[in-house]
Amino acid sequence: MSQAFCYVVAAQGGGDWKGWRERLGQALGESIDMRAWGQHGDVNDIGIALAWKPPPGALARLPNLKLIVSLGMGVDHLLIDPDLPRNVPIVRIIDPGLVGQMSEYAIYWALRHHRDIDAYMELQRRKVWEEIPYTDTVLRRVGILGLGEIGADTARKFAMLGFPTAGWSRTPRKIDGVECFHGPEGLSALLARSDILIDVLPMTPQTANMLDARAFARLPKGAYFINMARGGHVVDADLLAALDSGRLAGATLDVFHVEPLPSDHPYWTHPKVRVTPHIAGPTNPRTAAASVADNVRRLRAGQPLVNLIDRAAGY
Repeated sequence: MSQAFCYVVAAQGGGDWKGWRERLGQALGESIDMRAWGQHGDVNDIGIALAWKPPPGALARLPNLKLIVSLGMGVDHLLIDPDLPRNVPIVRIIDPGLVGQMSEYAIYWALRHHRDIDAYMELQRRKVWEEIPYTDTVLRRVGILGLGEIGADTARKFAMLGFPTAGWSRTPRKIDGVECFHGPEGLSALLARSDILIDVLPMTPQTANMLDARAFARLPKGAYFINMARGGHVVDADLLAALDSGRLAGATLDVFHVEPLPSDHPYWTHPKVRVTPHIAGPTNPRTAAASVADNVRRLRAGQPLVNLIDRAAGY
């Protein structure tokens, strides 16, 4: 098998390919031949590709590719490529660092809404000393869409903080301290009891545009929405309408249909929207290299890979 690794990322994504070379080399106990896309030399040398939003057709140009590693826990950025090599296995990273960062992001923005911090900042600007009526934590219901590694971790942490927490997944799940829903009827029930709704679903044909006017109408009036999954889950016009009508109190959005978010998009200036540039859970070579190294060893030894994705399911 070719030993060279190729680091294939979208031009705007940048990335720390030297950090990956160092950390992966440490994890494997060897010097790594890691080549950045555009500086990868002979395509026949490349056996493993670490990829995040690669240019269309890029991976198909590597004839001796044996393994594709998604530099993230989602793989939709790979599966949209019509020329993606069909017989090359794809694994995703299970990174405890990324999981922790995602839950931190959700908790920060949820608490900011829960404790009326934006309203207090406005009072400070106006030099007004005024107490806003407090909502008891046990009355603020949190709902998590998606109960995979990230969703389950996030749900457990909210439950530990004392919020009545529920989650929804396509198939049944069981998590201590978390009310779990599944299937179409379960989705309606989850939405109806979510004062704070957090999206952590994978991007699949089934989840595309699922957060539309009907979904937002099922939420309690004044609910808050946090999207740290994929922008493609949301019908933007319907979200903006729900915010403008008062159905939703606000939204924090880290992901979008088009990234970077176009400068003329209304999210940038909407008073009820907070925008961050897809930073909720950056992949960290320090914490993720062990997962990649494990699969590299398995590949070399002819052993079954772990965290192998199901192309049909989309995750």
